[in-house]
Amino acid sequence: MVETRAKISTVDPVWDQITTEAQEAVRTEPLMGGLVHACILHHKSLEKALSYRIAAKLASNEMSMVVLREIADNAYQENPDLVKAARADLVAVYERDPACHRLLQPILYFKGYQAMQGYRVAHWLWSQGKTDLAYFFQMRISEIFGIDIHPGARIGRGIMIDHAHSIVIGETAVVGDNVSMLHSVTLGGTGKEEEDRHPKIEDGVLIGAGAKVLGNIRVGHCSRIAAGSVVLSEVPPCKTVAGIPAKIVGEAGCEQPAVSMDHMLGPDAGQ
Repeated sequence: MVETRAKISTVDPVWDQITTEAQEAVRTEPLMGGLVHACILHHKSLEKALSYRIAAKLASNEMSMVVLREIADNAYQENPDLVKAARADLVAVYERDPACHRLLQPILYFKGYQAMQGYRVAHWLWSQGKTDLAYFFQMRISEIFGIDIHPGARIGRGIMIDHAHSIVIGETAVVGDNVSMLHSVTLGGTGKEEEDRHPKIEDGVLIGAGAKVLGNIRVGHCSRIAAGSVVLSEVPPCKTVAGIPAKIVGEAGCEQPAVSMDHMLGPDAGQ
């Protein structure tokens, strides 16, 4: 019985699906064999594959891939929640991004997913007091992916960042679970204050492309921020806001806007 339970506990359908997709990718396009084997098929688990991928992308003449991989491996070993978050992010991208047809894609190709996993390691370093290493990760993530997330920011699980270019998330920002955002979103401050100065985004929020949320304000759960909006005041739960400055233009339109990814405003918007 003990042996059977041990075998069951090692079953990982998500990783099994990823490796199956990887094998098919190699059969379909043999020229991808080296990359797919190095990133996926040479590893025994998702966390091992992620530590390799993070290290490969962020390595430089200043810090080797070997060192970065050791840091990431240690983070995953010390904090299993990082692996749970990585899985939730992966499923979020797969379910919400219509351009994602396989679980394999975000790990290999999507900079939003890759940058988020790099941030999660950086945040773990920050929480351990290893601020300089955390800042190094932040710098390299910004340089490689064009995404600047302060390692002090607190971000939940099930995050989907589509396209991801020019995302900025400040030091005291808080992002809940199951949030979706598109490229050029800023969660920033409004001045030079050094205290709690960045937005608090609750669970299930959808933030459209180019939206700016500024200051220590709260965006209520399951709300929508229209593309290009500038949000300077608090947003109640389950509402849609749009404009510069953003104003309430209606209800959120559904129970889970971050999952539905519906950015269209209804016919009564703005009335």
